[in-house]
Amino acid sequence: MPAEQLPRLFRKYTGPGNEDAKRGLRGSGLGLAICKGLVEAHGGRIRAESDGPGQGTMLTFTIPAAEDSNPAAGSARDRSLPAGPEGERPPVLVVDDDPRMLRFVRDALVQAGYTALVAGDHLELSGIIRTKRPCLVLLDLALPGADGIELMETVPELADLPVIFISAYGRDEIIARALQNGAADYLVKPFSATELTARIQAALRKRAGPETFVLGDLTIHYDERRVMVGGQPVRLTATEFKLLRLLTLNAGRVSTYESLIRQLWNGPDSGDPDRVRTFIKQLRRKLGDDPKRPAWILNERGVGYRIPKPEE
Repeated sequence: MPAEQLPRLFRKYTGPGNEDAKRGLRGSGLGLAICKGLVEAHGGRIRAESDGPGQGTMLTFTIPAAEDSNPAAGSARDRSLPAGPEGERPPVLVVDDDPRMLRFVRDALVQAGYTALVAGDHLELSGIIRTKRPCLVLLDLALPGADGIELMETVPELADLPVIFISAYGRDEIIARALQNGAADYLVKPFSATELTARIQAALRKRAGPETFVLGDLTIHYDERRVMVGGQPVRLTATEFKLLRLLTLNAGRVSTYESLIRQLWNGPDSGDPDRVRTFIKQLRRKLGDDPKRPAWILNERGVGYRIPKPEE
């Protein structure tokens, strides 16, 4: 097949070009996309090679051998990890086009007690984040056809998560650019498993924020899921508490409608600004926050909402 067709071969329903259509060639459908997902889920890679039209196409894949694990050691490590949803191991997504690096990072994550999600293609980022909901993303700076820093600006789901870059480029100006654009950290290859997991834990601790948030008469005990106003308890639904937690963890910055929809209802099409406004109205009523002169949940017209920092 033509060389320019090879990079598109593993995408869903890739269709042939006009010349291919004239020769009766069909699109690649779902089969190779499924194969790619299965191979990369095991930390492997798959690729296609062809000398040109009429010369055939060779598909090659590699997967790592499995090793015996020590369940007892894993249980001991789990107690020091940040809590995942419903007590599950916290998932971490790794995006890198180097199969050896994917395998190394995956093994380090599993050994440290995380659930490792791996991908070699940046086009899968949005889908994996929406469906698997990782707590952190390890992102290669230089991916085929994509710049990692630009992905942070163009993939909305990355704005909701801490991103640690992993890269062979260690120049100060590149690291500074990544951090200035919102990266939680930057790791220069090669790095050890110990350093990797320590950086991840530090980023997640920072993301989690303090155990208690206090703003005037408003007090939130995150671990206990308890909210107090003027010393009196406030009963919130699960969604109301999650919304308040998202706003306070982002205190001082605007939480956009799009970001809140993604994090509350798991997808860009599962909610709209009016749905967010409805929950904000309920939340304000329960907290006693006057919508005309709010002290805690402030409007950013047409954009979203902001809660002031405690020191403001």
